[in-house]
Amino acid sequence: MKSDTAPASPDFETLFSGRARAIQSSAIREILKVTERPEVISFAGGLPAPETFPVKETLAAMERVLTGAGREALQYSTTEGFAPLREWIAARNSTPEAPVHPDQVLMVSGSQQGLDLLAKVLIDPGDTVLVETPTYLGALQAFSLFEPKFVSIPSDEDGLLPETMGGSLRGAKFLYCLPNFQNPTGRLLAEARRYRLAEKARELDLLILEDDPYGELSYAGDTPRTIRSLAPERTVYMGSFSKVLAPGIRLGYVIAPQALRAKLVQAKQATDLHTSTLSQMAAYEVIKDGFLDSHIPTIRKLYSDQCQAMLGALSRHMPEGVRWNSPKGGMFLWAELPKGMDAAVLLAKAVENKVAFVPGMPFFAERPSIESLRLAFVTVPPPRIEEGVKRLAELIRASR
Repeated sequence: MKSDTAPASPDFETLFSGRARAIQSSAIREILKVTERPEVISFAGGLPAPETFPVKETLAAMERVLTGAGREALQYSTTEGFAPLREWIAARNSTPEAPVHPDQVLMVSGSQQGLDLLAKVLIDPGDTVLVETPTYLGALQAFSLFEPKFVSIPSDEDGLLPETMGGSLRGAKFLYCLPNFQNPTGRLLAEARRYRLAEKARELDLLILEDDPYGELSYAGDTPRTIRSLAPERTVYMGSFSKVLAPGIRLGYVIAPQALRAKLVQAKQATDLHTSTLSQMAAYEVIKDGFLDSHIPTIRKLYSDQCQAMLGALSRHMPEGVRWNSPKGGMFLWAELPKGMDAAVLLAKAVENKVAFVPGMPFFAERPSIESLRLAFVTVPPPRIEEGVKRLAELIRASR
């Protein structure tokens, strides 16, 4: 006899692992759902400007790859990644003090996967993980799944403060940092602090994870030496093509000492076998003859102009008591509201007035600042930057 009652689904809440139950949605991704409406002026998303995407060059590269090596491009490939691309990355990141061998390079499906793989192979529950104050939300998400104990290293306008890293931190599993135009603050770690950080890493027997998706976006075209170049034996360097080509191709890379890189390869084999062969081959076809040397300066110029538009609007409209920094590169600006004002409360009012940003609280591993907020400026035209900042300023005045 046929029943009119639909079969009951399992109680998935009882099936979820403890790790799954601990997962939380990205605050930024949730905000982006609200800001997809075209009438909203959004300073929320950390998205590259679409007009910088090399659509024509990528289309031509795809055609060349599929015409000349289509079966190879559409086949399974090695976990380590497309060899010519790894050789290109090794050459571009080598310095006389710290050469890079292609066998140290692992291609990953966006640098976010690099964070996930590093967390899988390095973190046991209860391990101490050091982070900046504040730090990249995506890293906190990736690491949190493996239940570390976060310790926040104090920072100021010139980045983290190595002198605050005392002997009590010996035994920490690693320090995660973004020295160049950090997400969320846009800060640049001062060169003298990079040398001191390398010294501290050796003193404390500490591994450093150097995440550098924004280093190429210096408005002046230069950045201080990488931490890897100062301490290659204890630095893992992560890079990405998302900000200099396009995020949709999902290509990043990890440069690691070979013993660690071997374990990362094993973890990646269990995760996705390998990163898209077609994406790797097409990206290499685009960049192999020097395309980035002419392309990146156009991105820098656009982002510098957008940043100046934001800084000008803030100066014209923001009331007394609001503070912000002046980034020298990247895609973000960090602001602080008058003491005691809650950025999350302001966001709710801002969305009603069709403007959005990201409150700073999710970027803190410990002791979050309710007054802080991140403003992303590279996808908003200057007239809308002006209008959006004006709306925010009016709401801040009204809230006070």
